[in-house]
Amino acid sequence: MTTESSPGQGAPQEDHGWAFRPRGSAPGPRPYREQRTGPAASWDGRPPAEPYGGSSGTRWDSTMPLRFPEPRDGAHEAVLEPGRRTPPHTPRGGSADRMPGHPSAANAVPGAAALHRPEPAAAQPRPPADAGGDRPRRSRGVGRVALVLAVLVAAAGAASVMLKQEDAAAVASKNLTQAWQIPAPAADDALIGSWLTGELVVRGSSRGGLRAYDLSDGKQVWRAASVAAKRGTVPCAMSPTVSAQGIGTVAFGTDASTCTRLAGVDAATGRILWSMPLTSAEHPTAVAATTYLQGRVATVVSANFLGGVDVRTGSRVWGYKARGHYCNAYNWGADGVVLVDDFCLDRKSRFTLSAYDGRTGKVIWRKAEKAHSDVPHILSGSPLVAAVHTARQDAVRVLGTTGTGRRLAVGDDELTAGNASGADHSARLYGRVLVTPASAAGSTVIDGFDTTTGAKLWTHRSAALAVPASGTDGKVYAVTTSGAPQLIAIDPVTGRATPVAGLPAGTGKWSFTSGTVYVTPDGGVLELNALGSNGGVRLYR
Repeated sequence: MTTESSPGQGAPQEDHGWAFRPRGSAPGPRPYREQRTGPAASWDGRPPAEPYGGSSGTRWDSTMPLRFPEPRDGAHEAVLEPGRRTPPHTPRGGSADRMPGHPSAANAVPGAAALHRPEPAAAQPRPPADAGGDRPRRSRGVGRVALVLAVLVAAAGAASVMLKQEDAAAVASKNLTQAWQIPAPAADDALIGSWLTGELVVRGSSRGGLRAYDLSDGKQVWRAASVAAKRGTVPCAMSPTVSAQGIGTVAFGTDASTCTRLAGVDAATGRILWSMPLTSAEHPTAVAATTYLQGRVATVVSANFLGGVDVRTGSRVWGYKARGHYCNAYNWGADGVVLVDDFCLDRKSRFTLSAYDGRTGKVIWRKAEKAHSDVPHILSGSPLVAAVHTARQDAVRVLGTTGTGRRLAVGDDELTAGNASGADHSARLYGRVLVTPASAAGSTVIDGFDTTTGAKLWTHRSAALAVPASGTDGKVYAVTTSGAPQLIAIDPVTGRATPVAGLPAGTGKWSFTSGTVYVTPDGGVLELNALGSNGGVRLYR
C-alpha cells in the first residue's frame, strides 16, 4: 500500500488553507450497466480546460480559517422539550460478521419476493474428435441432450415440490403493529439524513430541521438550533453514522444544494459543539456537500472543500491540495475513503484517479488515466467498491490497493448506495459479501456479490434493504415491497430468506418504498420516508 502523503498533509497548523475549487460541477450520475460505448473526443464535450489563474498565470491558492470558534450561547443550545429527559447515547452500529463459504445450490426464497441465482456465462467447449479426427455424429449428441433434459425435468419437479413446501411455510410467526407515527412537517419536506441510537432516532430534513424523537413513544426530545446568525437554515448533509462518543456532523444551508456551515452535533442532547464555514471570500458560492465519519475524524467533501476535522473539536486534521498548480478536480466520498479525479496541465500524467484515506488524508493509491472518470457511487470504503464511468465503459469494481481490481458481475442491474434517497446508506459489507440495493427492469431488487471473485451470489426482488441495529446477528434485513409486507432476514452468503415478522399493509401514502428503514435494537421496524408527501416516521413493534 502506498504511504505517500497527500499534498498538504502534515502542513503547519498555522496554515489553515484547505480547499480546492473545480472549474465546474461533475456530470450527473449515469446508469452504470456493464456496457461499452464508442470512443468520444472528450469525456464531457467541453473544450480543454484553462489552468487556474487564467491567462494571468497567477497560481491558484485558497487560504481561510478552517474553524471559527463561536461563543456557546443560546444559539448553539438544543431546545429540550418540557418534561423530556435526555437519554444516554448508544451509537448505531452495523457490524459485519464474516461469513465463510459460498453457495453451492439454488435456494428458493419464501414469500412474495423471489430469489434468482445467476448462472455462469462460461464459453461452451467444442465436442472432442473421435479416433478418426471427425466430430461425434449428431445422433450421439441428440442422445446426450435427451438425457440432460430428462435429468433437468426430474430436478425441476423436485424443486417445484420444495418451492411449494417453503411457500406454504413462508409466513411469519408474529406480526408487528404500529406503535406511533410522526407526520412530515410539509408535503415538500425532503429527508436529508438520520441517526439511530439506543433510545433516539434523529431526523434531519429540509423543512423540519434537525430533531430527535424518543423510540419508546415518538415524542420529540430535542430540536437543534440553527448554527447561523440568520435563522431559517436547515440541514443539507448529515454523516451516515455518529462517532463512538455520540457526535455526528451536519452541514447547514438554505437548501440541500447550498451548504454554508458544518457543525458537530451531540446526538443525545442536540447541542452544537462547534461549527466552521464552508464558504470564504475566495469561494463565496455555497454548494452541495457530503460528510462522513471514520473514527474521530469527519471528512467534508464538496466542490469548495475537501479535508478532515476532529469530530470532537472541529480542528483541522488534514487538508487536500492539488498535485499541481493548474488543476481541475472532481471528488466523491464515503465512509473511510475519498476518490479524486483530476486533470493537471503542468504534470506529466495529466489525468489521475486517486484514493485518499478519510482518516489521515494519505494517498492509498494513485493511477494515471487517459481521460476523465466519473464515480456515480461508492458502495463500500473497505474494500473500496465503486461504480466508475469512463468514455468507453461503465463498471462496478473492487479497486483494491492499486486502483485496479475485479469487476462485479452486475449485468443489467443498476446498483445504488441506498433504497431511494441520498439519505439512505443501506449498502454494506457482510464479511466478504457486498449487499446493495439495485434496480432491474424498473423494479427494486437487492443484490449480493462476492467481493473476492466478483460473482453475483443472489438477487432478491421486491424488497427494501434495511439498516441493521447494533448487535444484530450478521443477517441482512429487508422489508418486502409487494404482497403482504414482511420483515425478512436474508443469509448474506446463500441469499436464503426467512420471514421474521408481518407488517401492516401500506395504506395511501405509506408503502415501504422510499427513504430509510431501520431494524431497531428490540426488533422493531422504523420507517423514515424520503418525501413528506409519502409520510414522515413510523415505528412498528
